[in-house]
Amino acid sequence: MFDKLIHHIPEIIDWEKYRQTVVLIPILETKQGYEVLFEVRSHNISSQPGEICFPGGKLDGHESPLAAIIRETTEELLISADDIEIICPMNTCVSPYQLLVHSYLGRLNHYYGSFSKDEVAEVFSVPLDYFMTTKPESYFHKIYMQPEEGFPYHLIPGGEKYPWHSGEYEVNFYQYEERIIWGITAKIMKAAVAVLKNARENAEDEE
Repeated sequence: MFDKLIHHIPEIIDWEKYRQTVVLIPILETKQGYEVLFEVRSHNISSQPGEICFPGGKLDGHESPLAAIIRETTEELLISADDIEIICPMNTCVSPYQLLVHSYLGRLNHYYGSFSKDEVAEVFSVPLDYFMTTKPESYFHKIYMQPEEGFPYHLIPGGEKYPWHSGEYEVNFYQYEERIIWGITAKIMKAAVAVLKNARENAEDEE
């Protein structure tokens, strides 16, 4: 039995209970330098209307995160898959409400501001340098354990007085001009900045 585990690939426990989505951090190369493209969600959709986000969405069936982000980006920005140059996968955001958000960094080539009005109200871009030099504001949600009704307290030490752990969930905010970029979008952008800064430092050390 144990010799069959040599090729076992570990997964996150309860992986199947998580909702999986994917986003693209889209980079535009302009005359002013690199910029990050954002969408404003349509006011006609049920989920988070009017909020700022990256292109992305849910995985479709057994679709891979990479395939999903190519499909979602082509649908939302009305571009060809050939115009999406994936640079690398970025970090995955795990929320406290069973949501996994995979992220990719990618360059958009030959993009001229198109978008699907069914899903997107508008698009705009922010200089990448703004994020590289600006620390987001951070606030925190307190997270507590709340056992459901009928929980078998009699099976655990201390019963109803068991000292459950609590935690914090960081919520980030970037304020660029009149735009408020917050929540998971800001959290993913903050994580991407850390990766980019590390890559830049490594490149400088090699020179």
